[in-house]
Amino acid sequence: MKKLFTSESVTEGHPDKICDRISDGILDEILKQDPMARVACETTCTTGIVSVMGEITTSADVDYQSVVRNAVVEIGYDRAKYGFDGNTCAVVNMIHSQSPDIAMGVDRSSEAKAGEINDEFETGAGDQGLMFGFACDETDELMPLPISLAHKLAKRLAEVRKNGTLSYLRPDGKTQVTVEYDDDKPIRLDAIVISSQHDENISLEQIREDFIKYIIEPTVDQAMIDENTKIFVNPTGRFVVGGPMGDSGLTGRKIIVDTYGGYSRHGGGAFSGKDPTKVDRSASYLARYLAKNIVSAGIAKKCEVQLAYAIGVARPVSVMADTFGTAKKGITDDAISSALCSLVDMRPGAIISRFDLRRPIYAPLSAYGHMGREDINAPWEKTDIAEKLAEILL
Repeated sequence: MKKLFTSESVTEGHPDKICDRISDGILDEILKQDPMARVACETTCTTGIVSVMGEITTSADVDYQSVVRNAVVEIGYDRAKYGFDGNTCAVVNMIHSQSPDIAMGVDRSSEAKAGEINDEFETGAGDQGLMFGFACDETDELMPLPISLAHKLAKRLAEVRKNGTLSYLRPDGKTQVTVEYDDDKPIRLDAIVISSQHDENISLEQIREDFIKYIIEPTVDQAMIDENTKIFVNPTGRFVVGGPMGDSGLTGRKIIVDTYGGYSRHGGGAFSGKDPTKVDRSASYLARYLAKNIVSAGIAKKCEVQLAYAIGVARPVSVMADTFGTAKKGITDDAISSALCSLVDMRPGAIISRFDLRRPIYAPLSAYGHMGREDINAPWEKTDIAEKLAEILL
């Protein structure tokens, strides 16, 4: 059976991604000084102004204004003619400390208080919630092909802007890829959409020619493109006003871009600006790790893992694996869930330790996805338990 599936990505100059980058930049600066800090930082931006807010409890001394300005300038908004300038925009700081009611449950889990846990991993979950992780064998990094290609096109769009190949480009941009599947296998690309902010003096014809030559052709397997593939470049015909001047931005508004492009379910929690005691972030990374190791082991062609937590409780309240009928014959999803539980400690403190998450590693993750990031050696992309899983299940 044939079907179409579409995923999108955005560049770091998109208003929402500017906010993600600032929030994760603040987190990184705090973790450099205080690895045990509690951080929940959100950012908004619009024409000429950035506002940072949230709950932060830390001993770190951080110049928040400098972090904000440096992030915006590094993205590429460094002059007024781009519609936004990190050197001159207003920065409003509305940060306060974390609620003590939340802190007491995170510092020591309910199991630790009851004497059920007596080790270094007594931290409770920072909130209730459900998280999903996913992997499939469509790409080398075991990610769905639509989001993988959308991210690669978005990264290439930023690369040709930054290296001067297409100097008329501006930081704000979006990509979208529609893949045609036949019997659950990707067979061709049905549509590619690329939009980018640009200098007002460049023609749409030149942009289209350049995008095909410098972005699409070096990035996409040409065997996946045929005479019926639709390519849309700046479909409105003009994209001069962009970034925070064209639209407001908010941390956590691109959660589907950050994960699997809609190919897998999502628990609803955002990542950026949150320290790893927040299971929205750390448990989502663990769920990806578990799913990827199942697929890497050859146990299934695709796998989705759901974890769920209660605030102040260390152990997950549920663990579920779903292989969508692709598991090797005789292997049940229940057996996979049991194997994962037997091999991996899923308490927040253990997740933090396994992936060494109290480090300033988050700003590079704020654009182009948090999953499949083998390019920056994200620790949840390791497949170091695949062999053990195979021994148990195969």
